[in-house]
Amino acid sequence: MDTAIGITNTVMSLTTTTQRTTNSITLAPSWPITRPNLFDLHPCNSFLNPKNSPNPNPRNRASPLFLTRCSTKPNTDKNKATTDKSNSNSKPNSNLQGHTKPISNQPLSASNSAFFRGLVFDLGTQNSWDSFEIGSPVVRRFLSDEKERWYMWYHGRSKENPGLGSDSVGLAVSSNGVHWERGGGPVQSGEDTGLVMNCSKDWWAFDTHSIRPCEVVIMSSAKVRANNAVYWLYYTGFSSEKVEFWDNSVEFMIHNPEMAKILDNESGNTSSSSNVFKSLPGLAMSQNGRHWARIEGEHHTGALFDVGSGDEWDSMFIASPQVVFHGTGDLRMYYHSFDVENGCFSVGIARSRDGIKWVKLGKIIGGGGNGAFDEYGAMNPRVVRNRKDGKYLMVYEGVGADGERSIGMAVSTDGLKNWERVQGVPVLKPSQEDGWDNKGVGSPCLVQMDGDVEEWRLYYRGIGERGEVGIGMAVSEGSEIRSFRRWTGFHLTYLV
Repeated sequence: MDTAIGITNTVMSLTTTTQRTTNSITLAPSWPITRPNLFDLHPCNSFLNPKNSPNPNPRNRASPLFLTRCSTKPNTDKNKATTDKSNSNSKPNSNLQGHTKPISNQPLSASNSAFFRGLVFDLGTQNSWDSFEIGSPVVRRFLSDEKERWYMWYHGRSKENPGLGSDSVGLAVSSNGVHWERGGGPVQSGEDTGLVMNCSKDWWAFDTHSIRPCEVVIMSSAKVRANNAVYWLYYTGFSSEKVEFWDNSVEFMIHNPEMAKILDNESGNTSSSSNVFKSLPGLAMSQNGRHWARIEGEHHTGALFDVGSGDEWDSMFIASPQVVFHGTGDLRMYYHSFDVENGCFSVGIARSRDGIKWVKLGKIIGGGGNGAFDEYGAMNPRVVRNRKDGKYLMVYEGVGADGERSIGMAVSTDGLKNWERVQGVPVLKPSQEDGWDNKGVGSPCLVQMDGDVEEWRLYYRGIGERGEVGIGMAVSEGSEIRSFRRWTGFHLTYLV
């Protein structure tokens, strides 16, 4: 009982400085899974109310985690709901001259110019924390009896400090998933938007160089009953350690496009880097999606787990850890690495009872056939379980032999190893020559909409002619979800 109370206090006092928290949860790797002894995890579609939380304790470190139980729907409390209005008490950041109130990001649609078709989220303003680069969208939609709310976590870098190792994770909010409000600096309260998480300052950590959000899951536990659930952020952390390759041509081919945009200090122009930095999966938790506390894994760097041994397919790095809640005591993580033996990006799966300790199950998707759009493999996987038929859908970034990035799709009945590509062509390709995303599309995020008609939204990162980046949105065409078209605006239907 004392342990449960201590861990509850730890979760209820997550710090605003993304402090690391240790854990010592045991995991039996045998499958199928029996009911875990420590706690049961439950998915929860609830926002958290930070006003109910005690003051954070920066010295708090703990072992086995007990999570709180969700008891409210998102934004149903008019007095406590997050709103689109700015916080008048917000303080400007001393380093970034951020805006003290959210900025409305109004995208230009095809009705204005074909160049901007699909673009819904552009770079931040000149002095904002995300003025130089953005990407890795993680989009979540929440419905209440009164309104719908959209949250998007993404990574960004500023023009003031565009070098590698200076990026952060931010949060934007929306009422429709198209028009987003963002903040120009760090969040100050539980209702702000803007920068929410920086790279680690610990020299020994795995995430000192760069961080990328990959998944946000809201989960609770029936073991400890409280008012709030907890946000779980799975992310990729990069260190300054470079991955070494025996063949320079291979190194250039697999450069990470999410870390490719850098500023040449001599010329002042942007350029691409072929360096590949070692990455590992990490976990952080929050009560409001804004203030995060890192949860330290078993690896000595604080990561959840390490790369494979020298002869395994994932021995180079671990990236894009995306987690799906399958059932009580059964969570699946999908991630990618570079399979040196087969010369392609590949997607693998790991499984966990508690979301913290993981057991790898192996590779599930590799490269496509000769001449395929994903001949050189699949990366940045995002898996969603279809609420209508229970099947698992995976959208992923396919890498062609020429280096072009497109978005493909695969389907599975159980979400484990039986994955089949939906078709031999991508569901979304780079746009035509005059488009803002004509050089590549990737980092997909799939959102299933409600209604009798099968409708999905696909959020993605796009790269333009001169390395410009933005976040776009496409919508599914037809009920079979085999292709997407870029968003061009809302269509109104008039009843006579």
